[in-house]
Amino acid sequence: MVQATARTQQATKVILVPRAELQALDDSSLVKAHLNGETRAFDIIVERYQVRLLNFVYRIVGDRERSEDLVQEAFIRVHRHLARFDRSKKFSTWIYTIASNLAKNELRNRARSPLVLFTTLAPQWDDEERPLEFEDTDAQPDEEFRQKHLREAVQESVAKLPAHHRDVFVLRELEGRSYEEIAEITHCNLGTVKSRLNRARNAFAEIIEPSLR
Repeated sequence: MVQATARTQQATKVILVPRAELQALDDSSLVKAHLNGETRAFDIIVERYQVRLLNFVYRIVGDRERSEDLVQEAFIRVHRHLARFDRSKKFSTWIYTIASNLAKNELRNRARSPLVLFTTLAPQWDDEERPLEFEDTDAQPDEEFRQKHLREAVQESVAKLPAHHRDVFVLRELEGRSYEEIAEITHCNLGTVKSRLNRARNAFAEIIEPSLR
């Protein structure tokens, strides 16, 4: 009886995967590991996306504490519906879509337009329609004051973009999302995404131009 019990305990013993191995897994594999009972896999997902989602949501809603609440809610929803995730799709697109929808709902519930803080743009605009280059990456220390002024101008300019233009602008130029991902996240077709992005870039250039004189 004792031997049988020992065999049963051995059979049910959980073999933990080293944390380093979990961290090396891609998103889809982490989802699979979590669904197979490796609860630490979801912790890795949270660690991988928490800061990125917080920055993304914060730039849309403009409220740090509220952004933290929304990101927490996003992870709750991801955890709740993870079994429904289609692993043939890209996980990052799915989680960004959830966060984006929560951010949009937050804006709809507000009586005032949000202030969007946009700290910096991606160093390269990789399309042919390139707006103004407002920041000199080779600036010397005595240029710090000017750079601060330009960053503030960027914040104010992005805040003036229409919400549907601001979404694609942030997703593409700051988050580096592909056009296909942005289309899924914003529930728009590819042509609409590209059109909105071009308009956002042109509008941004016009808005910020007086600050560059």
